[in-house]
Amino acid sequence: MKTEMFSSLKVVHGVAVRSALSIAVSIAVATSFAAAPAEALAKTATATKSEKKVAKSSAKTEKPARVAKTSLKAPKPAKAAKVAAADDDEDAPRASRKRRVAYRMEPHARRASVHAVAFQPRSPSVGQAFGLHDTPDSLALRSSVAYVVDQNTSETLFDKNSRAVVPIASITKLMTAMVALDSHMPLTDELTVTDEDRDYEKFTGSRLAVGSTLNREDMLHIALMASENRAAAALSRYYPGGRPAFIAAMNAKAKSLGMSDTHFENSTGLTSQNVSSARDLVKMVNAAYQYPLIRKFSTDRSYDVFTGKRNLAYNSTNALIRNASWDIGLQKTGFINEAGECLVMQANVNGRPVVIVLLDSYGKYSRFADAGRLRSYLDTLGEPHIMSADMGGGANP
Repeated sequence: MKTEMFSSLKVVHGVAVRSALSIAVSIAVATSFAAAPAEALAKTATATKSEKKVAKSSAKTEKPARVAKTSLKAPKPAKAAKVAAADDDEDAPRASRKRRVAYRMEPHARRASVHAVAFQPRSPSVGQAFGLHDTPDSLALRSSVAYVVDQNTSETLFDKNSRAVVPIASITKLMTAMVALDSHMPLTDELTVTDEDRDYEKFTGSRLAVGSTLNREDMLHIALMASENRAAAALSRYYPGGRPAFIAAMNAKAKSLGMSDTHFENSTGLTSQNVSSARDLVKMVNAAYQYPLIRKFSTDRSYDVFTGKRNLAYNSTNALIRNASWDIGLQKTGFINEAGECLVMQANVNGRPVVIVLLDSYGKYSRFADAGRLRSYLDTLGEPHIMSADMGGGANP
C-alpha cells in the first residue's frame, strides 16, 4: 500500500516538476520576445524607462556597438522640424546631390518618425553625356563650349568645342525676335496669352497668366530681357500663318544666315530639339545686333508691364547687365537641363567689339564667371590663342 502511494506521489512529483519547467521556459521565451520590441523602441526613443533598462542591459551583454552607432535617435522637440541634407551649392554639379532625410515629430505623440524626402537629381546635359566637359582649356572654364570672335575681323580669339551641336535653350529667343520684327506687324497690336502658350513639355510656370494682354512690343521686350516664355510663345502664335509658319520662318532665317548646324522646333527654347553650334550662334548674334530694338530690349535692366489686370516688374536674367565694368551691346541667357546654363553676348573689351558664346555651363553663376575669365584673358591677349578640340579644322565663320 505504501509502495503504491509512494509511486503515485512520485508520478505526481514528476508531473509537477515538468509543469514547473514548462512554465519557466514559457516565461523565459515571453521575456525574450518582450525584450526585442523594447530594444527596438529604445532605438527610436519611444520606449518606457523599464524598456530602456532592458535594452541597456542587453547592450552590455551582447555589445552591439555597430547597431548603436547606426540606430536612429529621436530629435529634440525644439529641433524636430530640422532637415538634414547635403549642401545645395549652385556651383556644384547638380547630379551629385544626395538623398535628403527629414526627421519629424508627430504632434501629440512621443513617437518619432523618419521620412525620406524625394529628391530628383538634375539629369546630365547633352554636353556632359558626350564628354564635352572633359575637354581641357587654359582658363579652366566651367562651360563645355566657349567661343570668342572679334566682331570686326571674325578672328577667333578663344575656341573650345565651337563645332559641337548642342541644345541652346532660350538663346532661341534672339531668332524669335528677328522673325517677329521681320514680319513688320504693328508693335502696338495687342496679344493675349492663352492656354496654347503654356509650356506642355517642361511644365514650367510663368508670371504672365493666361488672359494677360500686352502689345507686341512689350511681349518682345520681356521675352528678350527677362526670357519670358509665354511672351515668346504668343509672338509665334500671332504670326501670319500661325505658329507653324513662324517656326518655318525661323529655320529659313537660320539657313539664310548660313547657320548649317542649327534647327528650331519652337520659339521659346523649352525643347532640347532647338540646337546649334557656337560658330552658328556667332552668326546669329551678329545678325541680331543689326536690330536696334533687340539691342535695346536685351540690355535693359528692368521693365514694367501692365497685363490688363495688374502691373508686373521684370528684371534682366543677365547679372552682368548690372555690372558697370561691362560694356554690353546685346545679350541673351538660356537654360534647360539638356542645354545647361548658356550665354551669348556682344561686348566691347578694351575698345574691341567681340562676340562671346558660352554653352552648357554647370552652376547657376558659372557662365558669368566664365565671361569674366574670358574678358581678363582678352585684356592681356597678345597673339590670338586657341585652345580647342577643333584646333586646325576649317576656316573662321
